[in-house]
Amino acid sequence: MGDPTRNEFMFIQVPEGKEVKNRVHLDFDFDSDDIAGEVARVTALGATHIHDKAEYGLTWTTLADPEGNEFCIGSPHH
Repeated sequence: MGDPTRNEFMFIQVPEGKEVKNRVHLDFDFDSDDIAGEVARVTALGATHIHDKAEYGLTWTTLADPEGNEFCIGSPHH
């Protein structure tokens, strides 16, 4: 069995383009006070900032990769 402290993902390309909501939406939860730094890091790598939100005891930023697939970076309210 693999290392339980390591996360791995496998993505498989499909021929259809995105038309509506993502089929998969990833939320990355960081226990960090520097969420803005993480957002800056991924936008420097090519992500696009969609919006920021604070709701349900969480704060998160929704971004999109260069192909338009959305994902969130967030953390619990401190």
